Amino acid sequence: MRVAQVGGVDGTTCSANGRERGWGELRAPVAKSTLSHHLRVLRDAGITRTRQEGTRCFVELRRGDLDVRFPGLLDAVLDVAHSDDVGAHVGVADDPRLA
Repeated sequence: MRVAQVGGVDGTTCSANGRERGWGELRAPVAKSTLSHHLRVLRDAGITRTRQEGTRCFVELRRGDLDVRFPGLLDAVLDVAHSDDVGAHVGVADDPRLA
């Protein structure tokens, strides 16, 4: 469920249309250190890819890789998260749901 919480229920927080997001764009009701920990766990598990550019870090959901290796798994996890309203309060800076 961590991917649903950090990735948002629709799975777009880390990557919208395949676009990577800067860590500063991510919005979650947790401390920055906690968000950083969750993102590290996701990266270490191979669920996200992180790229550093200077002092900024960018994160991308490895959806294509996950769908090839585990067909349907990510969609199933996100469907359950959506039905249980997990991650509804998580998004990106420009997400109108969080306004």
